[in-house]
Amino acid sequence: MICEVVAIGTELLLGEIVDTNSSWIGQQLALGGIANYFQVKVGDNHERMVATLRDALERSDAVIVCGGLGPTQDDITRAAIAEVMNVGLERDETIVARITEMFSSRGREMPANNLLQADVPVGAVTIPQQPGTAPGLMAPVGDKVIYAVPGVPYEMKIMVGQFVVPDLQERAGISSVIRSRTLKTWGQSESGLAEMLATRIDELDRIGNPTLAFNASGVEGLKVRITASAADDAAAEAMLADEEAVIRTILGDLIFGADDDTMESIVVEALAAQGWSLAMAESITGGMMTDRLTSVADAHSVFRGSMVTGSDDGGGDVSEAGAQALAERVAQDFGADVAIASVGVGGPGGPEGVDIGTVFLAVRQPSGTETATVKVPGDRLRIRGYATISLMNMFRRSLPSVR
Repeated sequence: MICEVVAIGTELLLGEIVDTNSSWIGQQLALGGIANYFQVKVGDNHERMVATLRDALERSDAVIVCGGLGPTQDDITRAAIAEVMNVGLERDETIVARITEMFSSRGREMPANNLLQADVPVGAVTIPQQPGTAPGLMAPVGDKVIYAVPGVPYEMKIMVGQFVVPDLQERAGISSVIRSRTLKTWGQSESGLAEMLATRIDELDRIGNPTLAFNASGVEGLKVRITASAADDAAAEAMLADEEAVIRTILGDLIFGADDDTMESIVVEALAAQGWSLAMAESITGGMMTDRLTSVADAHSVFRGSMVTGSDDGGGDVSEAGAQALAERVAQDFGADVAIASVGVGGPGGPEGVDIGTVFLAVRQPSGTETATVKVPGDRLRIRGYATISLMNMFRRSLPSVR
């Protein structure tokens, strides 16, 4: 079974929106054991959409079309699929009632344009899962099939995960399951990780299952993905757990989390386990650390406050001593058990002898204050991002209670 992904939208071609949907769908197809050889983007043009779908059906068994199911004039995916099927459109009154109820439940009157979303190519069926006003479609074309899902990521993910991939697996006769786990690391290069894991990768190449892959994710770190194939979920999860234990033994505390963990969620978890409160002093990072930390649901239980200054140096020395002074000051000001701080040079105009991208970090704990200097790459935004993750990682590694 080969499945192709077609993303719809002129805004994708113009670069106004980054197509993360196709990437996510590709991941789900891989985990479902479905081959995905092509991913295509096409603008909101009926003729080009029809031609693209026909080309996709020539080389693939199934096509997932993402986008163009809204209620406006440029949402023409339904009509394009109908032409590929060589049929007309018919209005599904069940969908009309469902959309009408969605509007009335929010105390709003449904615009007439939304009725277009209930138009279904003759012979196609709607996908049962419908979290928004746009129903998904499953449209047979001979012995092949087109799935149409909305471009809204939340709606798309529900339909693809709960309906499209399981349906493709059934069509392909896939009875085994494929599961993955992603270990997130910070502090080592991609080539360095590959070198550390070289022996284990060779062993897995001989075994064939599970497998390892790397994904560089900028300020989110380097990811090591473990993928396992087994007869059922329990067996696959057991394989993942065993392999994760092996990888953790090799990489140690370079690993800061797994799957949905973030650096900030791990920091909050470790602080809560220790019963410590945190304060932060931000100069070069300009509030980025505060924003990330407060995005964690339980952050309020450990976070006391932060001081954000308008200058890279925090009003003091651009040095480790300057960062240490800030950390100790903010700990006292907010009455926190521990504190972290950063100063540095994010652009022109810094002190003589200190290069752009030089960042000084400080972690203040009851037992004392630790400082460090890091050199980070890029423009000001990237410097802020790398400084933020570097400081949180330094803090994470200094805490007693880290998974």
